[in-house]
Amino acid sequence: MITNKKLTLDDVVVQAEGNIVSDMDGEKVMLNVSRGKYFNLGDVGGAIWDAMSAPRSIRNLVQILMVEYNVEQSVCEEHVLSFLGNLLDNQLIDVGEEGTRQ
Repeated sequence: MITNKKLTLDDVVVQAEGNIVSDMDGEKVMLNVSRGKYFNLGDVGGAIWDAMSAPRSIRNLVQILMVEYNVEQSVCEEHVLSFLGNLLDNQLIDVGEEGTRQ
């Protein structure tokens, strides 16, 4: 796993294994079994999580969210990179680069 990495739009992200995710009142909540920590991904975070069920570039995630939520590209990029950075810091996602296998 990559740690202490600054994410870029060209990085490819995928859900890390070992998490239990459930829908609660329209929001996704997650239990990281190995660390015993709960996370509330929220509505948009849940959409990002679902989109990462298979490896996907961050650039592609931004494109999907811009259409779904009608948000400006620069704002979307900033928020997605910040959110994914938190997931990475908590070892909830695996990261590679576009064109590499996960």
